Amino acid sequence: MTFLSYLKDKRYYISWFAAVLLFVTVMLIVSGNGWSDVAYIDGSCIAFAMIYMVSGYYYRRSFYKELAELLHSDELERFEALPEPQNEAQSLYFALLRSQQETYVKRLQQVQLEMKDHQDFVMSWIHEVKLPITASKLLLSGSDDKPVDELVDKLEDEISKIDGYVEQALYYSRIDSFSKDYFINEIGISAVVKGSVKKYAKLFITKRIRFLLAPSDEMFVASDSKWLAFMIDQIMANALQYTAEGGEVTAFCEEDGSERRLVIRDTGIGIRPGEVHRVFDKGFTGFNGRSHTKSTGMGLYLVKQLAAKLGHGVSVASEEGAYTAVTIHFPKFRRLEP
Repeated sequence: MTFLSYLKDKRYYISWFAAVLLFVTVMLIVSGNGWSDVAYIDGSCIAFAMIYMVSGYYYRRSFYKELAELLHSDELERFEALPEPQNEAQSLYFALLRSQQETYVKRLQQVQLEMKDHQDFVMSWIHEVKLPITASKLLLSGSDDKPVDELVDKLEDEISKIDGYVEQALYYSRIDSFSKDYFINEIGISAVVKGSVKKYAKLFITKRIRFLLAPSDEMFVASDSKWLAFMIDQIMANALQYTAEGGEVTAFCEEDGSERRLVIRDTGIGIRPGEVHRVFDKGFTGFNGRSHTKSTGMGLYLVKQLAAKLGHGVSVASEEGAYTAVTIHFPKFRRLEP
C-alpha cells in the first residue's frame, strides 16, 4: 500500500479537516487575532494532522503488506495465514470471509463425495454389464452345434440383463435433475404392477414362480407413472432374483387413515436380521445376496431415493429363509423433496 493510495482512502477525512481548519481560521480572524496567531494555530493543527496521517499509514502498512503478499502467494491455507485485524471492521470482514470459505469447503466436499459415488457406481456398473456381454460372446462362439431357438432364447436373457443395467444407470443419472422430470397424477396401482409382471413374464415362466395379485378394489395413488413403474420394477426384479424355482410373489394393497400401501412379498431367501436396516444403502447386497447371485446393490437404493423425491416412503420386512416384503407407502398428505 503506497502513501498516495492511503491518502486516497483518507480523502473524506482530509476534506473534513480542511473544512474545519477553514472554519477555525475564519473564526480567529473575525475574533481579531493577528495573522501570526492564526498562522501558528493553523500550522500546529496541520502538523498534528500530518503526524496522525503518517503514523496511521505506517501502522496500516504492515497489515496491507501482509495481505498483498498473501494474495500473490501459492499458499493453499490462506485464511489461516491472515494477519491480525486492526479494527472491528476488519474483524467482521475476516469473519465473513471465513464463513464463506467454510461454506465453499462443505460444498466442495459434497461435490467430491458425489463424484466419488458416481465413479464407484460407474466402475461397478461396468463390471456387471461386462458379464452378460461376455456370456453373449461365448454363446455366439459356441453356437455351431446349438439349435437356433435355444441360442436366441439365451441371448434374449443376456440382453435383458444388459437392458436392466442400462435402465438403472439411466435413472441413477436422473436423480439430481428429478425436479425437472416428473408429473404427479392419479395412478392405478394394479395397472403398474401388472405392467411390471408382464415385463418379467419370461423370468416368471422360466423359474416357474407364481404371481398373485390379491383381489381388491383398484387403489389410486398420487405419483409419477414412469418413476413409480421403475421402483416397482426394481422391487419385482429383486423378488425374482432371490426367489427359488417354484416360489411365489404376491402383491396387495392396504389403506388406513393416513396412507395407502403397496406390498410386494416373495417367498425367497430372505434377509439376515442384522442386515434388514441396510438394504437401502448404496451398493449393499448382504450375505445372502453375495452367496446366491451377483447383484449391484443399486436397485433398492434407487427405490429409496426416488420414493423420497416423490414424497413416498419405503420399508422392508423379512425373515431369513422364509420371505421378504417390500412396502411402498403413499401418504395421503404428500410432501415432495426438492
